Amino acid sequence: MNDFQPMTVSEEATADRPWLASLVGTNDTNTILLDTTKFTAGVHYEAGTLLQPRNVIKSGIPLGRVTASGLYAPYAGPTSEVQTVTVTGTPTGGTYTLTFSGQTTAGIAYNASAAQVKTALEALSNIAPGDVTVTGGPHPGTAMVVAFVGQYLGDDVSQMTASAAGLTGGTSPAVTVATTTAGGAATATDGTEVLHGFLCTESLFTPGSTKTSGALLWFGEVYASLCPVPFDPTDVTSVAPGVNIHYR
Repeated sequence: MNDFQPMTVSEEATADRPWLASLVGTNDTNTILLDTTKFTAGVHYEAGTLLQPRNVIKSGIPLGRVTASGLYAPYAGPTSEVQTVTVTGTPTGGTYTLTFSGQTTAGIAYNASAAQVKTALEALSNIAPGDVTVTGGPHPGTAMVVAFVGQYLGDDVSQMTASAAGLTGGTSPAVTVATTTAGGAATATDGTEVLHGFLCTESLFTPGSTKTSGALLWFGEVYASLCPVPFDPTDVTSVAPGVNIHYR
């Protein structure tokens, strides 16, 4: 069994491109074609620049195979639950709390940043580091967007509740939580709902092109927590024949 981990090789031929590297090499791969129209900028690839105009698809992305075309695209596995946390009433001080499945956070500042909300949630006994992502904010002017990933990826989790009792100032300050996307099983039906492997090396493509080549890692060991997009191997119920991936 190979032990694949992200690393960067510094040499002119690869221009410091990151790879999933193994002590025994990267021979456990297949050459594939990627459908670049299925990849999303900022999520699956970094857009090109003036100095390097080609888009760069990140290594480590889990892949499925589009049945109709035979091309590979991002694995469309279970949906992450997304909840928003909104502070209203323009408070000028104090704190609020969030409760998730019976566990309540320490006080969160009325003007907290996304990083502070994430830290408060990950301090709970039932949320480990990497189980949530938090974007948006800061409070009180902008809502926080909390996505449940890690062990909760694909789960229809309980909606958080909030207490605004510690907020001060403003006009009737309050905190509301709303579920904007319910977690659940994969909804794709084009073949990408089945895991086929991982992109072993980053792949470059010219903006506007619809295909590019890549290397599919189909046998080895992958650290799921280090993949560039949220991925929970416990939620994978079926894989393509021949795939023998070991997760950590």
